[in-house]
This record gives sequence, structure tokens and C-alpha cells, in this order.
Amino acid sequence: MFSKRITHQEDLQKAFSIREKVFVDEQDVPLEEEFDQFDTLGADCEHILVYYQEDAVGTGRVRFVDHFGKLERICILEEYRKYGLGKLIISTLEEIALEKGMTHAKLHGQTQAEGFYKKLGYHTASDVFMDANIPHVLMKKELTK
Repeated sequence: MFSKRITHQEDLQKAFSIREKVFVDEQDVPLEEEFDQFDTLGADCEHILVYYQEDAVGTGRVRFVDHFGKLERICILEEYRKYGLGKLIISTLEEIALEKGMTHAKLHGQTQAEGFYKKLGYHTASDVFMDANIPHVLMKKELTK
């Protein structure tokens, strides 16, 4: 398993396909809510893919907002969720945030994944709120090299 930064439109389309399968098909997020103005290749946002063997099976992105790396759109295809790929996505996005000079990371985590993020050093920083009809919490972490 490995991760790579997305630098070509073809790879960005692979990420979109994974997100559509997980968020739209599996979790019933409306298609128009899943994709936004940050779904481009640009300086304010970086996207990654994670691979299991030769297949792209997970993705995530990090935006740079007010000295935070904001981790977003983190997902893995259902049949690959048992291989530790989520940890690889988070660590890769955190490394990118550090490279961009961010000192903290934050994310809106689904409450069902709150324990996973806590194991990676995040703390809950809000009450539960709804996003796309799914309960979420704001989570934060100080980044260190």
C-alpha cells in the first residue's frame, strides 16, 4: 500500500469515482453536495490517492485555511477498510499540511469514525452537528514534524 499526490486530471477522476461510491452511493450524500469548488488541482488544496496493491482504493484532500490543514473527503472503498489505509491517508495529508507550514490540522469527522481519529491524536472540539444528514464533530490536532 502506498499514497501519492494527485497531479493529473486522470487521477483526480479516480478520486472522484471513489468518493461517489462511498459518499453518494453508500452514504446517500446528494451528488451536488459532494463536489465543490475545491475539487480542482490548485495551490489551496491538495488531493491524494491511496493504493492497495495496484488499485486506487481511497482518497482524501487537505485545504489550507487559517493556519490549519483542513482534512476533507477522506474515504476508502468498503472492501479495503481493514488494511490500515485510513491511517495512511491521514498521515499523508498531515505531511502535506506540515510542508505548507500549517501547525494544526482539523477535520469534520463522522461520529462513527470519532474513535479512529482519536487514536491518531485528534481531540473532539465541538458538539455533534449534521452535515449531509450525517452526524459529525469538529476534531483538531497539533502537527509536529
